[in-house]
Amino acid sequence: MENECSHSGHPWRLYGNWKDITPKFQEAVKDLKLGELLHDELFGLFEAMSAIEMMDPKMDAGMMCIRGARKIVSFDQALQDNILKLDGFNTNELIGIIDSTFACLVSWLEGHSLAQTVFINLYLHKPYMIEHKILKAFCIAIYKVLEVIKDLVHNGMVYEEEDFQPMQYGYHLNPEISEQRLIGMLREIEEDLDRKTRNKPDHEIQALFARIKFLRLFLQILISFRKEDQPTISESHRLMTSCLDMLFIVQETVDVGIKSEDPDNEHIIGFEPSINQRLLPPTFPRYTKIKSRSEAVAYFIEMVERFKVVSKIQMITSLHQALDFFIDFSKSSPCILSRSALQLLYPGTIPAHIKDLLRDAVKSFICPPALLSKFLLNNAQAKHYVDTFLSHCSKPFINFLQLCGHNRARQRDKLAHLLEDFTALQDEAERVDAYLHNISINSPLARPHIACFGTWILYHTLRIMIMYLLTGFELELYSVHEFYYIYWYLFEFLYGWLISALTRADSFLIENDIFNELQNKNKGSKKKPKIKKKIRPYNRDIPYFQALQNMSGGYYKALMGFRLEGKIMMPHPRFDSEQVRYEHRFAPFQNLLTPPPVVYSEFREMTSFERFQQQPVDSCVLYIAGCKHFHQARQLLEGLTQDAEIADLVTICKTNFIVLKLLAGGHRKDCTKPPEFDFSRNKYFPIMKIN
Repeated sequence: MENECSHSGHPWRLYGNWKDITPKFQEAVKDLKLGELLHDELFGLFEAMSAIEMMDPKMDAGMMCIRGARKIVSFDQALQDNILKLDGFNTNELIGIIDSTFACLVSWLEGHSLAQTVFINLYLHKPYMIEHKILKAFCIAIYKVLEVIKDLVHNGMVYEEEDFQPMQYGYHLNPEISEQRLIGMLREIEEDLDRKTRNKPDHEIQALFARIKFLRLFLQILISFRKEDQPTISESHRLMTSCLDMLFIVQETVDVGIKSEDPDNEHIIGFEPSINQRLLPPTFPRYTKIKSRSEAVAYFIEMVERFKVVSKIQMITSLHQALDFFIDFSKSSPCILSRSALQLLYPGTIPAHIKDLLRDAVKSFICPPALLSKFLLNNAQAKHYVDTFLSHCSKPFINFLQLCGHNRARQRDKLAHLLEDFTALQDEAERVDAYLHNISINSPLARPHIACFGTWILYHTLRIMIMYLLTGFELELYSVHEFYYIYWYLFEFLYGWLISALTRADSFLIENDIFNELQNKNKGSKKKPKIKKKIRPYNRDIPYFQALQNMSGGYYKALMGFRLEGKIMMPHPRFDSEQVRYEHRFAPFQNLLTPPPVVYSEFREMTSFERFQQQPVDSCVLYIAGCKHFHQARQLLEGLTQDAEIADLVTICKTNFIVLKLLAGGHRKDCTKPPEFDFSRNKYFPIMKIN
């Protein structure tokens, strides 16, 4: 509406003469398609992101309020109007209320607010007024579950605003009943229900029993994640197995509970989605779609399965194995609760424990003489330098472990900041190594200490760099025309440096074994001690990374061939600068000491077609080179112990080898349709398809 300064007698036009501008608006936007926004000096990207698409239920929460169509009543008002009852529930009603509450709980765990999920259940507003024993105990137990979950997520410190909303909106989450008393109450209800089913088998009573027992077991599992009272691993697995058994029964009986008969309201009696509308902040509220009951049960089953995986971290003592565990677990995109539990169960996230873990990690990685030689251990200055260095390593490695607990999008941002910390560690490691080497060469009892700490830090720095680049594929940040320099960087530099660091560590471990054998011989002891032949720890890692290096090389050569044939759509030069894109993609690497960053001019020089042996360069030459890389990668992978990931990579290598061999033979030479990259088998290494 457009306001003109003149008075009008209409009650809604008290201070102006309003004019309808709808025709002008329609004329102005006639050339815009649905979803397009107009860019103006006063309406840029920030305003566009803040804009609300009117009458879209997902953006305009006012559309879902159904104002005037249905009266919104509170707990007290519902009691006065005889809408709610406090006792006399039948089994179907109890199951319906319990299942709907579970669905609201899952919706909260997926990032929505308590006010719009769990506390739309009116029975939770005043649980102590409920007269029915089972429902009262259930509502109080839900309060305790909310309290424990909120405590676990807060202590885990791996949540962002899109993961979890801790605001309570004035609700008191601490019921005046201890955890043990509450568990005892639920056990009493279980025994009563079990007694009824023994006397007279009843399908509905058994379904209610499974829900109460699941809640009790789930609460016990959550409490067990607190550090002060962690049970044994066998006890945890027993609880989780029993919990899953109950969930499967719940899944089979998910349709037993009552459902809403009101077409205008999908919630049953006692659930009011708009009851807390006034508690929400004065911004456009986020529309909340409550999960269905079957989806909620499936969510709980997946969560408990993840808990079983998470509990295995208690058996891992090595920091390197723990890091691998954290990284692999994160790839499955777990829920916020299981990510937080992993952080709490592993002692390496506590500063008091991390220093000893770091010392053991360096020993197992490269066996530096500074941590083994008596001469160096007795040198007070050397010991001080090593202890100080390991202390400085504590925070970056704790951040690395915590980083793996964040969601995948946030991880990429945090990896870039973590590289800054490791850059400082690289500089310190070089100085400590130089000092230790100078004093070690003066001792016949110690091996030369050559870049041991520097190699260890370099190894982790390279892993972070590779994770940063690969997560870009997973998050779909790269356009197809950018793939070639991402794979080039992985092929030419990162995997090569990583293999070199591992090879150096492997050689150092072998030298340490030889040195120990010579020391034992020189002692002249008649009874020679038995020296256990150590298994080389990098026998699998080195060929695995060599395979990934070859795969990256195969993609790089194939993409260069596609570019040469014009099969990849390139952005218009007027609106694009490859140098800007390149520098943006590798910006976090610019301050690193090792490996040195590759500037764009060097990249252009190293990727020019003149580097290839045959002249003139033909796409067939590139395809054949790519074939060789994929064939080499397949041979390396087939020599490793097979698991699901290795089997998928072997399949990808075989398929891509065949595709490139066909292209090298002239197959579909005249086809200009761009190739497809299928990431369904692996998030980072796709299957190439030619249509």
